[in-house]
This record gives sequence, structure tokens and C-alpha cells, in this order.
Amino acid sequence: MKRNWGIITTGILLLTGSILSLSGCDRAQETVESYEIIIETEPETIIIETEAEPEEEVPEEIEIPDGMMRSYLTGELVPVEQGLRRPLAIMMSNDKEALPQYGINRAGVVYEAPVEGTMNRYLSIIEDYDDLERIGSVRSCRTYYVYFAREFDAIYAHYGQSTFAKPYLKYIDNINGVEGIGGTAYFRSKDRKAPHNAYASYDGIQKAIATLGYSQEYDEDYAGHYQFADLGTETEPDGSDVREACQVSVGYSYNKPWFEYNEDDGLYYRFQYGAAHEGDEGQIAVKNIIIQFCPAGYYATTAYRNINVHDDHYGYFITNGKAESITWKKDGEYGVTHYYDSDGDEIVLNNGKTWVCICTTNDMNADDIVIEGKNE
Repeated sequence: MKRNWGIITTGILLLTGSILSLSGCDRAQETVESYEIIIETEPETIIIETEAEPEEEVPEEIEIPDGMMRSYLTGELVPVEQGLRRPLAIMMSNDKEALPQYGINRAGVVYEAPVEGTMNRYLSIIEDYDDLERIGSVRSCRTYYVYFAREFDAIYAHYGQSTFAKPYLKYIDNINGVEGIGGTAYFRSKDRKAPHNAYASYDGIQKAIATLGYSQEYDEDYAGHYQFADLGTETEPDGSDVREACQVSVGYSYNKPWFEYNEDDGLYYRFQYGAAHEGDEGQIAVKNIIIQFCPAGYYATTAYRNINVHDDHYGYFITNGKAESITWKKDGEYGVTHYYDSDGDEIVLNNGKTWVCICTTNDMNADDIVIEGKNE
């Protein structure tokens, strides 16, 4: 403990006294004489101990090395040429026949949502894909995935689309596997049966982008999507209803996924179909989970899902072993979705990967989401 030292010094003490003197010869006469007595003392030092207020710890600012920047997807440091390049937002199958997904471990953000009935697909948003020779398998577009891709100013890769999604493709730079130059961007593998064997590659995507004339630079108005914690720091949910979140079951009936928190590395490891969810580069693990409830229905009499990603609703934010309730609001039709805690503050994500689960309010509810602590 830091101490302040106070010093008090005493000086010379001046004492004045009077002495009564009586004459021994003549007792009738009294004489009073006054004297000044000066006593010199050595200076004395008195030490007083006081406790200073503890100094507030200020996190040391991490200097960003030359040639690096913070990723718009993860908040982590990435090479500038990678971080300033528009990411690839690519549709991926989750059918058992298509597993494992190739390239999904590289995704900075993954959206999971129902597409037909209870069957789910993924939109993997990837900026680090330069050395990937196989990405997918790639499946068809749905309307709401166009909105998700637009939130990150990404180039959207898909293999076909539903009839209901087709009108929306004109609002995004996209690479379609069944029209135009699909043969440039995609290929069919021999180790899977169609439709689970369509894949993309970095080289194919780059050739398609060049041929289509798409810019790989972010729109000049793009300012990123999420708010991230400062480099070298960690954040935890701090709204008024925080709870422990060591295991999170999302509630999808098709693949029955869940996440398990690992305190050693602070990541949530993903499971589905009763086992670890493995990509081609190992089990999937993320730093942040967002569960977003959306009103939903079906297109006409089909099994195609019509999910409304615009109307305000509710959800959960989960990171570092904690969870809290959130609400969300979208900036216009093609704007960014913002998430707010129970106190009305926009949430701050930890640096790392994020998994967004889109849950439908017509056939799912908050009771389907099971968030358990250590001893539950």
C-alpha cells in the first residue's frame, strides 16, 4: 500500500516562571524576584501514517502493428489487405449428407436460420479464405440471407435461389451457381451426391468477382457492424438480468444444436446431431452467441420460410459464461441490426467469432432456449 508521510517538528520551549525569595536576616521584609528560564530541547520528529486512495488501473493501450487493422467481423487484428477487402458471405448446407462444412471454421460471423420447415442452413461470412480450395457445400438463397449479407457489405455467394428470393438479388453483388458464370466460381466434387457436392474456391470466387466487375472495397459509408471490446480486454454482459451460461441449447428441432462453454479458452464449442459439430478444420468454437427471435411464417402454401428480420423483437446475448436478454432494432431495410441490453445500452462483443441463431416466433419461443449454469 502506498503511504503518505506527515512530519511535525518541535522547536525551543520558552518557560517563564516566578520564584518567591524570603530574606533570612529580616523576616519582616519580602523581596520577589522574577526569572526567565529557557530550556532547549532536541527537535522531535513525529511520523503520521495515512493511506492514499488506490490508483485506478487504466488498461494499457495496445499499439496496432504496421500492416494490421481490426477486423470488421471479429474485432481481432488482421492484415490490412484482408480487413479492407469485402468479405465473402456464402450459403452452406447443414444436411447430414453434406457434412463436414468446408471453410466454416474460417467464418468470422455465421448466421443459422430455418429455410424449409425446420431444416437449417448457414450463411458463413469469411474474410480469411485466400488459401481455401474448397468452400461449402454451397446451397440456394433465401430472402433474409440477402439482408444478412448486406449488413456486412459482403459479396453474396449462393447456388440458385427460391422463387421468392430472386427479386432481392438485384440489391446485392452476388455470384449465382446456376446462372451466368456459375461454372467459373463453383465446381462439383465426386465424393458427394448432388445437391450436396457444389463447392466454391478462393480462385474461382476471385475470377467471378473480376468477371462480374464487383468492387472488393467496402462502401465508403460502411462503418462496421458490431461494437467490440478494446484490444487486450474482456467484457461481460452487464444488463440487469445477467445469468450464468455454461451450456446453451438453441431449440432447433432439426439438428438439435447446443454450445458448451470452456473456461480455459473462453470459447463456446458447438454440438449438433448428438455429437461435436466439426468443420473441415476441427470442432467449431465461437466467442459470442446472439439468439435473435424474429416473426415468421411461410410463403403461400409452401414449406419455404418467410422470416421477418425487420420488426423489433427480443433475444439473448451470450459470452464469457454469462447471458442476458436483449432487444434488437434494424437501421432501415438494408441497414445494420443493433442489439441492446435490458438497460437500453448497445451490447459490446468480445473480440472473436460470433454465431447468430435466428429463431422463429411462430413455432419457437423463449422457453425453447435452455441456458444453464455450472450446477444446473
